[in-house]
Amino acid sequence: MQVNLQNQVAVITGGAQGIGRAIVEQFLANGAAVAIVDIQEKVAQQTVIDLGGPSEKLLAFGGDVSDAPGMKRLADDVAARFGKITILVNNAGINTVKDRRPVHEYAMEDWQRILQVDLTGVFATSQAVVPHLLNAGGGRIVNISSVAGLVPLRLQSAFVAAKAGVINLTKSMALELGPQNILVNGVAPGSTLTAGTRALFYGADGSYSQNAASLISHIPLGRPGEPEEIAAAVLFLVAPEASYINGCIITVDGGWTAGYHREW
Repeated sequence: MQVNLQNQVAVITGGAQGIGRAIVEQFLANGAAVAIVDIQEKVAQQTVIDLGGPSEKLLAFGGDVSDAPGMKRLADDVAARFGKITILVNNAGINTVKDRRPVHEYAMEDWQRILQVDLTGVFATSQAVVPHLLNAGGGRIVNISSVAGLVPLRLQSAFVAAKAGVINLTKSMALELGPQNILVNGVAPGSTLTAGTRALFYGADGSYSQNAASLISHIPLGRPGEPEEIAAAVLFLVAPEASYINGCIITVDGGWTAGYHREW
């Protein structure tokens, strides 16, 4: 898909790898300048090198989205380096609990850590960047949620709560910022095949693992998504042609949440 993002400056959190990197690549290919923001600064810097090196179109910044004062400083730095900010993609997130447990056994430290990054991080980063979008005369925000924010999953209470919060936060932001020419939308990916999930999906022989095969049996398209497919939805939402879309959540899940696919 080709759209015109010339003269646009995008901040993409969690942009060093996975879905975030795919978004970075799509934006660059369509003419935007991109600031990659990632807590793994060295990985972000390597991503910049992989994509041609630091330039007036691409820079890496180390940042923790849950650190509100730090994100404000970072947003000011990005705006100073690029001259403005017109797009924000809140992609950074975690779901790294080794032992999934029911709510009454769920560790408080895991709850707090996931909520702090996945929900508070969206709020803190938006709060830091929105003044720059207003200074630019408007812009676009895309928040990355999850199908888990639409259809709750078992044993993942923090992740489910955070991603559901992102969905309603997105709609609230759309109501508040739309009149000021800032369109706010979200993307809810389903199971997506990033480097971090390949071990889950594939066995040593390259076939689907038993757990993955069970999960995929619920997806009408019969496969996990690719990061580039999620990035395409984000690209659409920031395109000039999407100028009357505000408060929308696009689900990119192969039909997972459409209803029961299997016979019972």
